[in-house]
Amino acid sequence: MTMHSAWRATRAGAVFLALLVPPASARADPDDGEKLARRWCAACHLVAPDQQRASTDAPPFATIARVPGFSPEKLALFLLEPHPKMPNMALSRGEATDLADYIAKLGATR
Repeated sequence: MTMHSAWRATRAGAVFLALLVPPASARADPDDGEKLARRWCAACHLVAPDQQRASTDAPPFATIARVPGFSPEKLALFLLEPHPKMPNMALSRGEATDLADYIAKLGATR
């Protein structure tokens, strides 16, 4: 096998593997995201339609999801980094993706 054909086979294998693994958003679980939201976020944000109030003026999750240019992927990355006004939740990538997809789901319902 020549170096060129070995490289081609490696690339083909990588493409095949990429097709087998769905994107993170396809694996996200908004139901788990809701559980995380109720545990970590409900003190400051309105996180669900049945929540009556929050203790700060933080924007409701449905409002966040309706901001022009909202992207669950960008939000998941944002949630992975600590922020001054937010508790350090130390979310895993999967948890951040679940939470972001839950927020996106709230923006889709009116």
